[in-house]
Amino acid sequence: MALATWKAHFFSLLLMMTACSSPAQQHEVVVQDTTVGPLIPRREVTEAPRRGRVLDRNDSVLVATRSVYLLTLPARPPLDSMGLSRLLGWRDSTLWHRIAAALPYEGARPKGGVKLLLTNGEAEKIRKRQREWPMLTLTQQTLRTYTTGSAASILGYSADQAQPFLSSAQRYRRGRFYRLRNGGVETYYNGLLNGRRGARHPLVDTTGQEHGTWAPDTAFQQGQDLHLSLDTKLQAYVESLLGGRKGYLVALDPRTGEVLCAVSAPTFAPSTLTAPDRAGARQKLLYSEDMPLLNRPATLANPPGSVFKLVNAAVALQLGAIQPTTSFRCDQSLINCVHRHPPGRNLTIALQYSCNPYFYQVMRNLIEHVPDSLAADAVEARHANLAAWQRYAKSFGLDTLLGVDVPREQAGFLPTPAYYDQRRRTRNWKYRSIYSLSVGQGEINLTGMQMANMMAIIANRGWYYTPHFVRSVGTSGPLPRFTEKHYTLIDSVHFEALVPGMIAVMQRGGTAETSSLANVGITIAGKTGTVQNDEGDDHATFVGFAPAENPRIAVAVYLENAGFGATAAAPVAALVIEKYLRGSIAPSRKRKEQRMQHRTYRYQREHR
Repeated sequence: MALATWKAHFFSLLLMMTACSSPAQQHEVVVQDTTVGPLIPRREVTEAPRRGRVLDRNDSVLVATRSVYLLTLPARPPLDSMGLSRLLGWRDSTLWHRIAAALPYEGARPKGGVKLLLTNGEAEKIRKRQREWPMLTLTQQTLRTYTTGSAASILGYSADQAQPFLSSAQRYRRGRFYRLRNGGVETYYNGLLNGRRGARHPLVDTTGQEHGTWAPDTAFQQGQDLHLSLDTKLQAYVESLLGGRKGYLVALDPRTGEVLCAVSAPTFAPSTLTAPDRAGARQKLLYSEDMPLLNRPATLANPPGSVFKLVNAAVALQLGAIQPTTSFRCDQSLINCVHRHPPGRNLTIALQYSCNPYFYQVMRNLIEHVPDSLAADAVEARHANLAAWQRYAKSFGLDTLLGVDVPREQAGFLPTPAYYDQRRRTRNWKYRSIYSLSVGQGEINLTGMQMANMMAIIANRGWYYTPHFVRSVGTSGPLPRFTEKHYTLIDSVHFEALVPGMIAVMQRGGTAETSSLANVGITIAGKTGTVQNDEGDDHATFVGFAPAENPRIAVAVYLENAGFGATAAAPVAALVIEKYLRGSIAPSRKRKEQRMQHRTYRYQREHR
């Protein structure tokens, strides 16, 4: 088809589209003049927008796109390593550690040579002495860079820069698992960070004069900055306590749902997955049995243990199965109680000592209650009661996606009557076969974000904002759904009934009395938990908020294979609460803090 004929045919087609379109669509094609001959559609695109930055709650830049310098070492020896180290101001061992971290495996010989990232000062030293080092190549590139060594699971990565990691992960047996679960806010908000190219779509004649448009113009939009709710000092502090363990700690502001810190341990530097000189370090992370690449607070759901007694008690109070003054005997023929304590004369005492038999009977009252309308059908009554329990517990944001702004959040699980019908292969199951629910075990699974949100709900006496990491996109505030208040199905008076017992947990005789902050004037409302683990040591949990009567921070801790929640998880939570509310740690707890930090330092030194 000749060019002139093609142009005429294209123009006729545009006219037909305009005539046949609806009134709402007709603005998409505007033709001003049909007497000037064939018109040519043209597309004019503006330059690419800059990618937005990521900042913390104090507006310190955490992630930005910047020019960096790459030093390429010769592919083959010789290399005067000592001379190069002196030039750069490094110890000789530093150079070899950097090279080892840059190689995908020991003894690898990259075709293009080993590339090392340099600071501006180091690059200037190379530039001034370039003639003396002709075998070295210094280049400048634009890369996504991190100014912090913490918060890797929150910040994540931009997918295009992480391609070497993603390609490596695909070849590994856990590859798909990791690839889907570690993008952080960089992936979740990718479109807003990237912005949008502007484009004009004019129709022009052979002289270049415009005559309307052939498609709607697209407005240019610069990449938006993300202002996180993250307190980077608190995040780094928690990582110094947990870096050598497996588990997580989530802290949020219950008044707003803003996440103050979310540590997934073991920890690693966020630049590891994208830096061009960290291929070896990426391989170590990928193959580690501790699975540091897993974003535990958002994507790992586990049995919560005894901390779930708070939810069971709230539901039982709402449904009339118990009263705050209800008394039960500590009958260990029903279920073991791990320590001796006074009788559970009321709910406050039962929470203070975390009495398993007490909460066994709380749940039994709830599940086995037979109303007059179902007096002849106990099976149907149990089904109706368990369904009611599940519905009320689900209103805490459980067994569903909370909607946290990180990729691949998990929903957790609460069992339903239908689930047990299928698993037991009968509708005639008894409470005795599901009693583990009473102590937060069995089929119940919660994520760390759900555990922390559960504390925010109790702190607020029944409501919450969806937990979120981004408090403002540009200058427009958070995404609208993070400003919507959610209410549970539990009356506030029943949450109020839980608080005295949670305060008592931290007082003399309570399960976490050694983690009390009373000596610095902070009253914590908390609950300990120990999760039985058939495959190794038990897991330790703790949840709490402070100050108890005017909560500003809610915390959830989960430490894998750490033993009792009272001795392992509660001390960590207390240090974090004290650090956030006071800014420093009292001398009486300094030794405990240093012991945890030394353990983290030792782990990081062994796994560099």
